[in-house]
Amino acid sequence: MKPYETLSETEWMQVERVRDLLDEGELEEARAALEAMLRKRPGQADLCIENASLYLAEGEPEAALEALRGAERSADPAMFFYLRAAARYDLVKFEESLEDARRTIAIHPDHAAAWDLCSRVLEHLERPEEAAKAAAEAYAIDPEAFPLPLEVSDVEFDALVRRSLRELPKPIRAKLEELPVLVQPLPSREMLTAEDPPFTPDLLGLFAGRHIFTETSTAVPEAPGAICLFRRNILRACADKEELAREVRITVQHEVGHYMGLDEDELDDWGLA
Repeated sequence: MKPYETLSETEWMQVERVRDLLDEGELEEARAALEAMLRKRPGQADLCIENASLYLAEGEPEAALEALRGAERSADPAMFFYLRAAARYDLVKFEESLEDARRTIAIHPDHAAAWDLCSRVLEHLERPEEAAKAAAEAYAIDPEAFPLPLEVSDVEFDALVRRSLRELPKPIRAKLEELPVLVQPLPSREMLTAEDPPFTPDLLGLFAGRHIFTETSTAVPEAPGAICLFRRNILRACADKEELAREVRITVQHEVGHYMGLDEDELDDWGLA
């Protein structure tokens, strides 16, 4: 392994610019700026860290893992382990993700994002008490960025789902009479890995089965049609009950859109992506 080579002050300023672009959602511009730096310093550990972070924002966890190879000697080892944990989480490698998130916390006990990631992983591993403790740690460190997951009763949540279905146009409601709408705590590993690459574990909803314009199944081959809503993920994504009602409605409409045969671009055009 070659010795660690630090970035110059000018290069760190360029890295900060890439981070600003990432925060602003300017992914293409951030990618162009970072690639220019990587061409000059290929394999430089800190740039590999930035590359992995950008790949995650682009929804490319496999590429993020590849970018992290050889980046262990970066200036921020906690960030190395956190990014690897996040990539492994997105790839539904929960046990490995938990190990890396805990390595992050061992180096940096106040790493709120790592505590939050631990909480999400532990929920998928069906360890709710540990998940709640990790969520509380994240909240204690950064309550604005990591509020505690919203809690509502099953009855209240189900009522929001029914109301969202009633708000659909009558012709669409008629087509949904034979389509179950199921509420589950979280998506199973089998659901998440039914596609390659897998669905994100933070998935809010999923249409599984044949949409009405094709004989081809989606997500779960040969499965009967169903819309699944994932209660814990939706609650975690919402700050209050008003936002929860809006998110349930959008998620229901999004999955109904898949049932109607709309792809992601068409859903985006309708404001449902």
